[in-house]
Amino acid sequence: MVSKEKIEEKFCQLNDFLELLRKIKTIPLNAFLKDKLLIGSAKYYLQVSIECCLDIANHIIAAERFRSPNDYADSFAVLEEMSIINKHLSFNLRQMVKFRNRLVHLYGEVDDGNVYKYIENELKDISEFKAAILVRYVSANELKA
Repeated sequence: MVSKEKIEEKFCQLNDFLELLRKIKTIPLNAFLKDKLLIGSAKYYLQVSIECCLDIANHIIAAERFRSPNDYADSFAVLEEMSIINKHLSFNLRQMVKFRNRLVHLYGEVDDGNVYKYIENELKDISEFKAAILVRYVSANELKA
């Protein structure tokens, strides 16, 4: 059974991370690129936001006894297969996981300008994921956002 408390906890964390990323997004690109502390913060909060989505996805997969994902990105394919998220969102989230993997494993090769662009353009996918989970589970589990 999907744990209301676990999903609420992850959404609470996710909300905090997204708020910080939205604040970072208000800083002009030139100022962002000159501030190593801000860049590090952006990378960290982007990484943990994606990890929150993965945690939620994998909790649902385990609780609902869906097939085991082959890797992190496949977690969103499983949710797509079970009609929890649509194909477009699944694709975008899988790409997001690949970006997260670059942040974690190839951190020295990540272009800081791309991090800024990612924050500028891709946070909507996280919000869409959150909305899809709420639509699916809010009535059954009375989740709060």
